[in-house]
Amino acid sequence: MIKKVNIHWFRNDLRLDDNPSLTKATKNSELIPIYIFDENATVDFNHGEASLTWLYKSLKLLNKSLENGLVIFKGEPLKILKELIKNNNVSGVYWNRNYAPWEIKRDTIIKQEIKKTGIECETFNGNLLWEPWEILKKDGTPYKVFTPFYRKGCLGSSPPRVPLPKPPKINLKQNIVKNNEFDINKTNTNNWQKSILSHALIGEKKAFERLEFFIKNGLKNYKDGRNFPSLDNVSRLAPNFHFGEISPNKVWYKVVNNNKNENTDHFLSELGWREFSNHLLYHFPQFIYENLQKKFDGFPWKNDGIALKKWQKGLTGFPLVDAGMRELWQTGSMHNRLRMVVGSFLVKNLLIDWRHGAKWFWNCLFDADIANNTAGWQWIAGCGADAAPYFRVFNPVTQSEKFDKKGIYIKKYIPELINLDQKFIHCPWEAPNSVLLDAGIKLGETYPSPIVDLKVSRLKALEAFNTLKS
Repeated sequence: MIKKVNIHWFRNDLRLDDNPSLTKATKNSELIPIYIFDENATVDFNHGEASLTWLYKSLKLLNKSLENGLVIFKGEPLKILKELIKNNNVSGVYWNRNYAPWEIKRDTIIKQEIKKTGIECETFNGNLLWEPWEILKKDGTPYKVFTPFYRKGCLGSSPPRVPLPKPPKINLKQNIVKNNEFDINKTNTNNWQKSILSHALIGEKKAFERLEFFIKNGLKNYKDGRNFPSLDNVSRLAPNFHFGEISPNKVWYKVVNNNKNENTDHFLSELGWREFSNHLLYHFPQFIYENLQKKFDGFPWKNDGIALKKWQKGLTGFPLVDAGMRELWQTGSMHNRLRMVVGSFLVKNLLIDWRHGAKWFWNCLFDADIANNTAGWQWIAGCGADAAPYFRVFNPVTQSEKFDKKGIYIKKYIPELINLDQKFIHCPWEAPNSVLLDAGIKLGETYPSPIVDLKVSRLKALEAFNTLKS
């Protein structure tokens, strides 16, 4: 009897547990599990350096969990799939859906071409709690404001799919005929990439461990604690979500089954924001490049390359901003409170286009997700859906005094300020020379002087935003 052979195409679903497509592909069939590096899908949003580093290691771990059966290719997916189908007598091809516009276009063509050959081809929702086309307003139009999207749309809809167990048995096809295998073990990383890997909890096993740790230690004070960067009250699961090492359904039900309170409700709403970002990506794909609110197209952004570079390197002279940017560079991650602070500083105090910030984050973040990254930056800039009001400018000094009072977070990433008195850790430029001298600090040399005046730059931002009213 000839055994049935199916292909599961891994994408942003690098896990065995709760993987709808994998479950389908392994049922009464031999499996060819594949991953394809498709570098031609888009030029602007190929993997950044940090996320590519994560991906390489995640694929190695996935390959190990598949008993070294993962087949990795580099090239055009349709061509690769057609060769696999032809050479291995394949009966079905399956994958979990992605939602970037170029992925939808590519996948639609692939699905049509495969079905023409009489091969079964089916796709699944393995990455979201609700499909973007399922959550709409009563008039059938997409939401543009988060709270009604989540409270009325999502919570008023059917509950998320219950997680699936790991397939009980995966029968890997042996002696696969392949023409274009890509060896993940031959990939090289530079010193920066190797350094940030030391902070990463990569792979399905680590994602589950991190979730359990968060539920046990961080969730109980999530609503308030999540604002303090020195505390471990955030899940830090964003990269695991992005690469699909853990499913949102698994996390949703783990949290829902915990004691229901304001902390669990607030965390679930953050999962809702992830859904909202993908909702915007699906219904307004142009927002990746363009202001969602068109009145911002005429905003008088400054083209200040020097200031941008100082912001990128954490050399603005504002300790909280610099600590956040250095955390990003050193760890491939950044606390959510800091993402808002450094973003506000770039677009409102420096008046630099949000797209420059999004591009830097894209290269440096492990969780460089096209939907979340774009939605976050447009929210900060005030030009997106449900955006922060234009007059809300995060003051990095007051934010620092409120959320890092003792300077624990600042001193972790800015060691040159470690001996500075707590009174001045948030604003070193206000310290007397004698205090700076005792702390071994010389402004402009060992630590930079502020690159802008906060009050003056805030007023300039408000003037620029006011021009949009007309």
